[in-house]
Amino acid sequence: MEPIADVINKIVKRRNLGDPEKIQKQVLTDPSIQKFIKDHRQRVNDAMLKNSLPNLFEYYTQKHSENKVMAGYRPELFLNGKVIDVRYVPTTAKIASDHEKNTERHLQLIDLPQKLHDVRLSQVDITKGRSEVLGLISQFLHKYNKNVHQKGLYLSGDFGVGKTYILAGLANQVAAMGKNVVFLHVPTFIAGLSSHFEDNSLQSEIRRVADCDFLILDDIGAETLSQWSRDDVLGVILQSRMDNVLPTFFSSNLDMKALQDHFKETKNAIDPVKAARLMERIRFLAKEVIVSGPNRRH
Repeated sequence: MEPIADVINKIVKRRNLGDPEKIQKQVLTDPSIQKFIKDHRQRVNDAMLKNSLPNLFEYYTQKHSENKVMAGYRPELFLNGKVIDVRYVPTTAKIASDHEKNTERHLQLIDLPQKLHDVRLSQVDITKGRSEVLGLISQFLHKYNKNVHQKGLYLSGDFGVGKTYILAGLANQVAAMGKNVVFLHVPTFIAGLSSHFEDNSLQSEIRRVADCDFLILDDIGAETLSQWSRDDVLGVILQSRMDNVLPTFFSSNLDMKALQDHFKETKNAIDPVKAARLMERIRFLAKEVIVSGPNRRH
């Protein structure tokens, strides 16, 4: 077996690192290596140190020089039988980055700005007009961790008070749990459904929304409805959510009573019975809460 000193000499020479003896001394006097030896002094002896010098050298060089191949990982010493070995663990920054990517992957924004991926509940200002809804969301999340079959919320209030922003924070928090979240703008979604007739993807699009783990319907009540879009799109989605007790949240500029009036009238007919049926599903799925405050869009 080649002497450890010769192995280190070759590595130092090959990498043009300088004086081998000086490098070896630096390795063994490195504070983190010294701390590891001290923490494991009952098991580390001279023989183990000698056998472990190549690994300690690798740890030292990886720690003190940037390596693009190992970007996002840091070296860590551990006892591996009769030697001190090196393994690579994700850095705090990589863990955070991977967490963000995983959250984004689980949140589908349909007809909404991509910047909503960046909103966090912790960023939402707690004001008098928002305190009730934020408290209810906190309660929901606590229950949701234990049982996913929870009743959602219907956020009603004026333009620009932050309903969509609050729901974006909620969407990202649920997506971070690994749940598949769909967050869609109802008026644009309804208006764009005709494009799915061309490739026969309408039913799969409706099922994608109806069956997701967590659904948020933004700005409901602002859409232009036909009997078909009310009964065969919204009605089908909400019925499926109700049947499977899947969490569903809403935002609207209309309160529930005004929303029912909105659902009564379509382009060609007035039908209070079907409007009442649709509202039955929404009331089953969500509790109404008013969000108030100044128009922050100004």
